[in-house]
Amino acid sequence: MKKLLLLALSVLLVSAIAFSFDPETFITLTIGEPETLDPHFCYETAGGGVILNVYDNLIKYKGDSVTAFEPMISTEVPTVENGLIKDGGTKYVFPIREGVKFHSGNMLTPYDVEYSFERGILFDPSGGPMWMIIEALSGGDYASLEGWFEGWAGVPYSEMVDENREPVSEEAREKLIAFYNEVVDPMVEVDGNNVVFTLQGPFAPFMWIISHYAGWSAILDAEWAKANGAWDGNADGWWKWHDLQPEETPLHEVDAGSGPFKVVEWDRAQQKVILERFDDYWAGPAKLKTVIIWGIDEYSTRKAMLEAGDADIVYVPTQYKDQVVNMPGIRIIDGYPTSAITSFHFNWKVKEGSEYIGSGKLDGNGVPPEFFSDVHVRKAFYYCYDGMTFIDEVLNGYGKLVPTDLPEGYLGYDPTLPVPEFNLAKAAAEFKKAFDGELWEKGFKLTLLYNTGNEARQTAAEMFKFYIESLNPKFRIDVQGVQWPTYLKAQRAGYMPAFIIGWLADYPDPHNFLATYYASYGIYASRQGEPFLEFARANVDELITAAVKETDPAKREELYIEVQKIAIENTLGVPLYMPLGFHVERDWVRGWYPHPLRSGTNYYEVYKEQ
Repeated sequence: MKKLLLLALSVLLVSAIAFSFDPETFITLTIGEPETLDPHFCYETAGGGVILNVYDNLIKYKGDSVTAFEPMISTEVPTVENGLIKDGGTKYVFPIREGVKFHSGNMLTPYDVEYSFERGILFDPSGGPMWMIIEALSGGDYASLEGWFEGWAGVPYSEMVDENREPVSEEAREKLIAFYNEVVDPMVEVDGNNVVFTLQGPFAPFMWIISHYAGWSAILDAEWAKANGAWDGNADGWWKWHDLQPEETPLHEVDAGSGPFKVVEWDRAQQKVILERFDDYWAGPAKLKTVIIWGIDEYSTRKAMLEAGDADIVYVPTQYKDQVVNMPGIRIIDGYPTSAITSFHFNWKVKEGSEYIGSGKLDGNGVPPEFFSDVHVRKAFYYCYDGMTFIDEVLNGYGKLVPTDLPEGYLGYDPTLPVPEFNLAKAAAEFKKAFDGELWEKGFKLTLLYNTGNEARQTAAEMFKFYIESLNPKFRIDVQGVQWPTYLKAQRAGYMPAFIIGWLADYPDPHNFLATYYASYGIYASRQGEPFLEFARANVDELITAAVKETDPAKREELYIEVQKIAIENTLGVPLYMPLGFHVERDWVRGWYPHPLRSGTNYYEVYKEQ
């Protein structure tokens, strides 16, 4: 009955939105929707796929290369040879393009560049992407504004500002103002028609961190931002805009960009973002007039629209490959490498108030918040993942098992390290050791979440459930689907006992994976609980920091392999798979090509032609 109802609804939906071929309108069907459109908060691919089309960066990648750059808002790509990289790699000079217009009608100036980076640094939302900019500008010494402030001031930021975002004293106010004037402001300065970045030490990935597709380095319309409630550009009071929630920022649902498209609507009820061509784009208008990025979680609906010709690019889970491979009018581009990892990670201490740990006790009706602090529990889960079957049957072969959260091909990848082992006997043995044998005797209950529409993550969670429950009738796992923004919020809040998450490289360097997953300052660290942070500080932080500052590739590799051995020995996570690319489009689509660092389609390069 349920399947018949879904089919009926799908037919009604398709008939209601059927279009004739329109070369100026492009429809992409995906799953979920953005969490936010604020470039300095957004750190997920749904939002990133919008942001890359409505904002420009200083430079961009040349075609599908991940090593060659081209000018964008900057008229030149800085190099040592052209004199725009100076002082041993600590000074970068960007000549700013004239005649660039923002969507508001304001003209882009060098100050907009300075404002954009400074606003992002000062904002630095928890769980956001600004750690990369801060890490680069501080020469690798800090990965958060608050850590940077404490390192400079000698006192924690939390002791300077109260719960109402007010300085606790006049002395605190003066120190906060001085931090901006003496530390942040000198890092990015306007010099005539140039913008000059001054790093506190060389940082090799800097150019990748600021390139197009990196939304956190997008150039904002400073005049519009200030007028609509973003940071006012002053040293006094900058802390009022630090670590806001996405709904508190004026850029949450709109854009302040200069890119080839502008946001005209974000329909939260339908998970639909509508973009329109910006005809005054400095590089010339796009061929497409309207772009619709539509999150439709039900695969059968997406398939029906693809088949009918009512969508141009459609997300098709690889397990459904056989349903589309011979579909008339369809082109498949597949098997290409990706710079991505999907992993299962543990929260070593769930935050108070979580609804996903049952009773919160080891009594058979829940788990204690520190459930995954026990290494035997983590190892038991590790042995309950049947990776080869998952890749063969769920991903249709479009994936590869890897030893840790580092993709194949990256510096430090070691094929001699063990990949996850499926072994239920070993799993049972580890469960029996956990909590001094109490766990096996009393049992447990917890909830694993997945984001609705992501069938691979749903199946992975159900695989853990099936095999773990098969070991002991007292073991119970509930698998529950929620919308993507809900999934992210619960994860960031530390409410999930464990979570499945993917990571698309921000830049092509091992630091971006190993620091992200394993360092105490990594983006996923806070989601894994305070005991994990303590472990990371004591065991991996120093190695990871040494590796990113090391200039000898051989020594870097040794350090990264050592980090991975610690991760495996202590079961810091279960690397589920490294995906291989699978892209489905109508055969009238032109200009799409894979890029391992792009989170969505670059619609400026795409058009339709029958």
